[in-house]
Amino acid sequence: MKPGIKVIGGGLAGSEAAWQIARQGLDVELYEMRPCVMTPAHTTDRLGELVCSNSLKSEQEGTAPFLLKQELRRMGSLLLQIADEAKIPAGHALAVDRLQFSRRITEEILKVPGIKVVREEVRSLPDDGIAIVATGPLTSQPLSEAIVRFAGAQNLYFYDAISPIVDAGTLDPSKLFFASRYGKGGEDYLNAPLSREEYHRFYEALVHAESAPLKEFERPVYFESCLPIEELARRGVDTLRFGPMKPVGLIDPNTGKRPYAAVQLRRENRMADCYNLVGFQNHMKYPEQLRIFRMIPGLEKAEFMRFGQIHRNSYIHSPRLLRPTLQSRTAPGLFFAGQICGVEGYIESIAMGLLAGMNAGRLARGKTPVSPPGQTACGSLLNYITFEGLKSFQPANITFGLLETDEELKKRVRDKKERRRIQVREALQNMEEWINTI
Repeated sequence: MKPGIKVIGGGLAGSEAAWQIARQGLDVELYEMRPCVMTPAHTTDRLGELVCSNSLKSEQEGTAPFLLKQELRRMGSLLLQIADEAKIPAGHALAVDRLQFSRRITEEILKVPGIKVVREEVRSLPDDGIAIVATGPLTSQPLSEAIVRFAGAQNLYFYDAISPIVDAGTLDPSKLFFASRYGKGGEDYLNAPLSREEYHRFYEALVHAESAPLKEFERPVYFESCLPIEELARRGVDTLRFGPMKPVGLIDPNTGKRPYAAVQLRRENRMADCYNLVGFQNHMKYPEQLRIFRMIPGLEKAEFMRFGQIHRNSYIHSPRLLRPTLQSRTAPGLFFAGQICGVEGYIESIAMGLLAGMNAGRLARGKTPVSPPGQTACGSLLNYITFEGLKSFQPANITFGLLETDEELKKRVRDKKERRRIQVREALQNMEEWINTI
C-alpha cells in the first residue's frame, strides 16, 4: 500500500478518523503504540479500548448527548454502529460491553483494505503530508514534548479518575436491589441502600482517606464533572447525597421506603459478572479503597477486579492552535482530534475523530475542509474549542449551552423540556441539510 494519510492514536477518535478516511477511497496508516508501549490506564492492545467508564451517556430524547449521537449516526459513524451492537442494559444510557466494543472496533478496522495498522510509538509530529494527532489524554512523553514545541507553550492538563469494578459473585444480593431512579429504564442498576448512620460512617472514612501521591512537579487540576468522589465529599457532608449517591426515585423493597443514600452499580458486560460503581472515580490508595468501599452494604466481602485510579489528561489550547476544521492554524495538513483537542467524553471524542477524518480526506482529494453549522451539536463543539476569543479554556462536554440558540424560540417556548425537544429536531434538520451539501 502506498503511503497515505497518517492517523496517530488508535483510540476512539483515531479509529473513527481512520475509517472515515478509508471510506473516501484513500489509504491511511493508523499508528497505535500499544502493546509496544503501554499507558497507565489501558490493559489491552485493542483499538478503541474504554478505560474510564462503559457509558456513552444518555439516549433520552431531548438531551444533548442524545442529539450528538443522532448526528453521528446520520454522518455514518462506525463506532456508534458498533456501540449499538455492543450495548447492554443501562436505563436511558447507552452503555456497552467494553471488551466486545473494543474487539469489534479492532476487527472492523483490520479488515478494511485501505487501513494499515502500525504498532509502534510515534515520537515526533509529521513534518509533511497530511496527519491527524488523536493520541488522547495519555499521549506518550516524547510526543507530548513534540506537541509542546510545536504549540510554543506548555500543554494544559487536568486529572481524570477511573471508577472501580467489582466481581458480581462477591456481592451480597440480600442487601441490594435492582431498580432505576423513578422506574425509568427498567431495573438496569443494582442499588446499595445506606441508612443515615451507615452513610455518615462511610462519609467520615471517605474524607479522611489516604490519597495516592502525585508526582512532585504535578498539581491536581480536575475536570468538574469527573471529580474524585473523595474530593466531592470534602465539599460538604450532603454533597454526595445530591450527587452520585442521591436516593431520589428509589424505593428499597426491603423497607418500602426511600433510603437515606444509595450507591448505584452498573453492569460492565452482557454476562453481568462484574459491576462498575457509578460515580466512584477516585485516587485513594488501593488498601483504602478496599477498606472504605467494603463499608457499603452488600459489598462487605466484595472483590475488586479494578480499583479506581487517577491519570493525567493532556490537551492543547485549541482556540489558539486550531481552525474550526480541526486543522492547525500554522500547518494546514496537521489535524488534532479527540480529547487532546479539548473535548471531554467518549462521544465527543468520536465526533472530533469523525470530523477530522472527513476533513483530512477532503484535503487529500483537493476539496475544501468543512465544519457543521453552529446549531448542531458537532458544530457547537467545534465552535467552542476553536473560538479565538476564548481566553480561559477548559475541556467541554456537549451541552445545550454550547448550541447557537434562537432567541425567539426562548421567548415563544417557556417550557425547557419542550424547547430542548424542538432544538434537537431543528439541529437534526440542520445536520441533514448540511450533509446533503458536502
